Parts: sequence; structure tokens; C-alpha cells
Amino acid sequence: MDISIHSSFLPHTDPEASLAFYRDTLGFEVRQDVGYAGMRWITVGPAGQPGTPSVVLFPPGADPGVTDDERRTIGEMMAKGTYASILLSTPDLDATFEKLQAGDVEIVQEPTDQPYGVRDCALRDPAGNMVRIQERR
Repeated sequence: MDISIHSSFLPHTDPEASLAFYRDTLGFEVRQDVGYAGMRWITVGPAGQPGTPSVVLFPPGADPGVTDDERRTIGEMMAKGTYASILLSTPDLDATFEKLQAGDVEIVQEPTDQPYGVRDCALRDPAGNMVRIQERR
């Protein structure tokens, strides 16, 4: 079988804030920006890496199968940062962290050597999603 990851999904609560974070703070390029019925799906990915899978930033209540109670639960989990996450990588974690720290970013964990063999840091995007960045070795 030849299967690859095409894209992953992260919910957003404010498309403009998410766009600013992923485009302006992380330096991702916008690959697609689609609106429908007052909602917005923004597809982003690492600039200059068209073969790298995309991240689709989507309105979490868009699925018609989600109940109002489930939407409330999703909103609560997003606010706590426990609903969705993404793991990114960089060749120089300290330099990346320094740039992130200079911006308006909610830092969760400074660069740390983890006992399971990676060095990483953590922050939250405007919707509360956990963004972990590992150093590539």
C-alpha cells in the first residue's frame, strides 16, 4: 500500500487570529481559504514545502452531526487546551523558541530535554490547541 498524510485538521474559534498565528507567527503559507455559510476553512502549511501535508483550520461546529452539548464540550476542551494538538519540528529549537517568545504567544513549556529522548517546547494557538515543537536531530 502507498498511503501518505494529505492534511490534518485543527479547530479554530477565530479564523483571523488563527490565520495570523499560523501565517505570521509560524511562517506558514496559506494554501487555501474557503468560506461557506458564514464559516471558514483555512489550509496552511510550511512555506516552500508543497509536498508537506497541510493543516486545515476549521470551525469545530461545522459538522451537522455534532450536537449542541458536544459543541459545548468541544468549546470547553479547546479553552483548556485538551481538545486538539499538533507536533511540529525545527532544526534549531532554541532559535525558534526565541522568535516565538518575542511575539504574542502563550508559552506552555520552554525548551526541555524530555526523558523519552526528544527536546521540545510547547505553546498554544489562539483557539487553545497545543502546539509542540521538537528539535530535529
